[in-house]
Amino acid sequence: MKTIRIGNQTSCWAASPMEPFDYAVANRFDAFEWFPDKKPGVGWDETDLSETQRRTIRETARVRDIRLSVHARWQANPLQPDSYPLLETDLRLAQDLGATLLNIHLHHESGLKAYASALLPLIQKTAETGVSLSIENTPLHAPELINELFARLGDQNSAPTGHVGFCLDLGHANLCSATLNDYLAFVDRLHQQVPIIHLHLHENWGDADTHLPLFTGPAGTNDSGIRKFVKRMKARKFSGCIILEQWPRPPSLLNHAKDTMVALFADAEAPGAAAKARPAGLSLAPVRLGR
Repeated sequence: MKTIRIGNQTSCWAASPMEPFDYAVANRFDAFEWFPDKKPGVGWDETDLSETQRRTIRETARVRDIRLSVHARWQANPLQPDSYPLLETDLRLAQDLGATLLNIHLHHESGLKAYASALLPLIQKTAETGVSLSIENTPLHAPELINELFARLGDQNSAPTGHVGFCLDLGHANLCSATLNDYLAFVDRLHQQVPIIHLHLHENWGDADTHLPLFTGPAGTNDSGIRKFVKRMKARKFSGCIILEQWPRPPSLLNHAKDTMVALFADAEAPGAAAKARPAGLSLAPVRLGR
């Protein structure tokens, strides 16, 4: 059984929601994430996928052994009662597609106690449907908030939480003010009890959430930070999907990122593995990558 899977995600800037998925299929990626993100004149939501398309996606993923996930739309905030229909819609989409995981953002503006309480109906619903639930950090969240959230979830007994875990977004960790330009520090400050079940990987220079493909930002000239990150994930026995959150031009940058990460996870102790698989022709200025 595969311990990790690597795939890409839909994009509001793609020609259609199917374009990134078709690319994943053609290039033998083994994970893919659907992110309803409709903006004026661009993007898509669940209304753009017919029943026939959903059935085709589900069957294609089954035949090609691609594990699917759904990223709930960014407007869906469990603290807001009118967001629950949106979360239900995205969970139904996950079920229709045969996705195994629904990912949502953490919102802490009313406190973690209120957020954990607001999550309970969704935790119960995902448990009933057999879909895992991951909660993702944004640039606003320090690792200590993640620790506190999962401690609170572990202490409550009103809903099963064995299927609930953390989606570590590495680009967001790099932008967090508490660990700016040091995503390894973010990882190191996470309690071992925090279950990391999903990864969103992208790069930035510490100035904006630019979602650069792996090995085209700071790691383009110095990939030691990513290699150390992989070692940390292996030490935590990470087993799940790695989602490359971008639709770059050219899309082949996704292949470079995937191939490099496969090599790193295959042997985190072999420093030459990354160099062999890393994209060529990149000449970006180095910045501090952490420890």
